[in-house]
Amino acid sequence: MKKAFGFTGYSGVGKTTLIEALLPQFTSQGLQVALIKHAHHDFDLDRPGKDSYRHRAAGATEVMLICEQRWVILHELHGAALPPFAEQLERLGPCDLVLVEGYQNTPIPKMEVRRKDNPKPFFWLANQDIVAIATNEANLPTTLKQFALNDYATIAEFIKQTVKL
Repeated sequence: MKKAFGFTGYSGVGKTTLIEALLPQFTSQGLQVALIKHAHHDFDLDRPGKDSYRHRAAGATEVMLICEQRWVILHELHGAALPPFAEQLERLGPCDLVLVEGYQNTPIPKMEVRRKDNPKPFFWLANQDIVAIATNEANLPTTLKQFALNDYATIAEFIKQTVKL
């Protein structure tokens, strides 16, 4: 199974910004990093009227779009259940590390991202997979490892140690 590390937290606390800043920390060391983001809303990368959109609308289960810069497979569930997380990991190409945004209840090590101005309940109180917190608060009431939100190099090293890279 691929090495995965997750990020969880409320909307707007900076999970995406943190991941975006961490990616160069890993790639500058020659690591190949993939990302899985769980969206809680419907999305579509395709546009109505395009051939690929029309093919999916007509019933194709998968459509692969390819150009000189990238490729993507759009897979329609057609009412089927979301595949298990482990199956989704295996669909990814070869990589050293998979960063995961969302998937709060998936049993992988995670970092909770928090901001002082968002006083909602802590996720770590109910989620034993959270192993650290990235925050702009000082001295949260926990024994979990705590990092400043912008301490990217230290967070990246912690993640590498946690997943044994």
